[in-house]
Amino acid sequence: MEPRSWPEPAREVARAVRAKYRGREVPLPVAVRDRLGELFADAEFAGAFGARGPRGWSPGRLALVTVFQMAENLTDRQAAEAVRDKLSWAYALGLGLEDPGFDFSVLSQFRTRVAEHHLEEKVLDLLLAALTEQGLLGAGGKQRTDSTSVVAAVRVRVPETPSMACDVHVLANGR
Repeated sequence: MEPRSWPEPAREVARAVRAKYRGREVPLPVAVRDRLGELFADAEFAGAFGARGPRGWSPGRLALVTVFQMAENLTDRQAAEAVRDKLSWAYALGLGLEDPGFDFSVLSQFRTRVAEHHLEEKVLDLLLAALTEQGLLGAGGKQRTDSTSVVAAVRVRVPETPSMACDVHVLANGR
């Protein structure tokens, strides 16, 4: 796998998202992309993915899909469909309208590789660092930063069940 930066949201997708949510609160995926940018760089997951073979989906983007999947309590099939169907997800992932997405089984394969390479805590650590850097999460007070439940969720996860165990919507919106 050759790490690469995420593209900016496609112009037509960005225009549609702005028109749909003008004067209203944007959905979580749009807020995450606007406030946190490329949240999970591919390089963070390079050790779990081979250098040879066909080019697959970006591991950083798949990590973000799993975060949105948990936040919306979606199965793998539903999350893969959301990548194809929801403008807000396409915006966050930097996809164009013509992007076909991926088969739902890719999410299970991604989680398996992440667990096999002991990267289960990477998503939560990167998310917490980005939220802290943006001032959305501060030191002190009650905050769920223990990744034990996330690690357990990744290890015991079966296809078609929601993933991860942190309330990303609350974290990303600072509430």
